[in-house]
Amino acid sequence: MTTYRDAGVDIDAGDEFVDRIKPLVRSTFRPEVLTDLGGFGGLFGFQAGKYKEPVLVSGTDGVGTKLKIAFMMDKHDTVGIDLVAMCVNDIAVSGAEPLFFLDYFATGKLSVSKAREVVAGIAEGCRQAGCALIGGETAEMPSFYPDGEYDLAGFAVGAVDRPKMIDGRHIIPGDAVIGVASSGLHSNGYSLARRVLFDHAKLTVTSRLPELDKSLGEILLTPTRIYAKQILALVEQAQIKGIAHITGGGITENLPRVFPKGVRAKIRRKSWSAPPIFEAISRLGPVDQEEMYRVFNMGIGLILVVPPDAVPSVLTRVTALGEQGWQIGEIVTSTGTEPEVEYVE
Repeated sequence: MTTYRDAGVDIDAGDEFVDRIKPLVRSTFRPEVLTDLGGFGGLFGFQAGKYKEPVLVSGTDGVGTKLKIAFMMDKHDTVGIDLVAMCVNDIAVSGAEPLFFLDYFATGKLSVSKAREVVAGIAEGCRQAGCALIGGETAEMPSFYPDGEYDLAGFAVGAVDRPKMIDGRHIIPGDAVIGVASSGLHSNGYSLARRVLFDHAKLTVTSRLPELDKSLGEILLTPTRIYAKQILALVEQAQIKGIAHITGGGITENLPRVFPKGVRAKIRRKSWSAPPIFEAISRLGPVDQEEMYRVFNMGIGLILVVPPDAVPSVLTRVTALGEQGWQIGEIVTSTGTEPEVEYVE
């Protein structure tokens, strides 16, 4: 008799995987979670009374080709943090509190131990963000993925009071632009980074460059910074007009997403120091500066737009929250013919 296992799908391994991740998932639960792992849908008792005019904010994303670095290093306990970060940071910039998260894990042949490492990272990311991991899907698809590889997707839902939403509509010329440090490349630009570092420069994940204090693989696998709790703390105590999560497209493409009509930004490149990995990529490519700023975050993972007189207090609060921040530019008037983000020295 032919079985599902003969076709490459091991139901018993899937059952074992669910059993092994239950403690990880439960460690993220909030009081609103109404179901345990294993149901058809995750139930969350949304406390609408907590908000005057509740607005749900949702986001979805993946980790991209950063996963290739995890495969090369056979290290899988941090990419789950990246997955959560890319989703919850996107919804938090609206002022939303992340409530719950779901994941999708797909692979050719399920390795229970490897998949558990991935979920351990997802659970850690959820704890950092303060949201509950209430469900997910594990798909075993023989011959669809190369041996030992997998893909990840994530889905986050949060809530914000409509009067407290941050959407950039009140940004005006004269406002200040504050950059908050990234932890490195985060989860963007890895196709270019891998082409430069591994294809062109012939480096490996164990290579050590003079400007880097760790191996190349360790630097590239540094988890994306999760800013959700910090954003919520900032908006409670400071006037924040707009927040941009700096992902693929860099400052150049992401900052204008919070602009109303009639404004643009001047960014001073020398107002902060980018982590050395960015200089290494630029040098070894070579990759020109315009391309670097259109692909990578260049050391700025989050941007806040605030009134000019709020800069000192916001920077003080950013530091108190354990982050590093700088005033990196200003909002100026746009006639519609200039670049939306202009870099100056």
